[in-house]
Amino acid sequence: MISAYLAQQLINYSAGPRFSFFPICIGLSVGTAINVVVCLLLYNAQMAVPQEHRKIEPNMIWLLVIPLFNLVWNFFVFLRIPESYQSAFAARGAPHKGVGERNIGLAYCICAACSIIPCVNILTGLASLVLVIIFLVQIYNLKTQLQSSMAGGFPVNPPTNPPNPPIPPIP
Repeated sequence: MISAYLAQQLINYSAGPRFSFFPICIGLSVGTAINVVVCLLLYNAQMAVPQEHRKIEPNMIWLLVIPLFNLVWNFFVFLRIPESYQSAFAARGAPHKGVGERNIGLAYCICAACSIIPCVNILTGLASLVLVIIFLVQIYNLKTQLQSSMAGGFPVNPPTNPPNPPIPPIP
């Protein structure tokens, strides 16, 4: 009896006005694909930083794929990647590189977190898209600069202690 009723309701529902889940599925698929591409780009950028200067491990970046958790995890990833580059450049004599990228990352994290607020989400969603593109471009500029500095592009900091003078020969 109940199954016949449910079957009748299904027939009535399919004959009535249609609500398609197809656009929703397409939107979720495109959003997930964009998120995976951003994670891949961030992963590759973090792999270019020497191990001793990394503030976050590259594999931890993939946690950004988890829905809703990524709104909080953004604050860890998008702030620590520029700090990693800043540490690597400070060791090479350029301590101010990576500061502006951290501010862009913070602005992106705030806009992404605000994108779940109704009526504000359209503006913050567009702003976060623009900011993540700017962030990725700037991080990749830092990546190429770091790779060229590691290949001898600009000098490494001199040692803080001067080397010991040579010992004079005994007469």
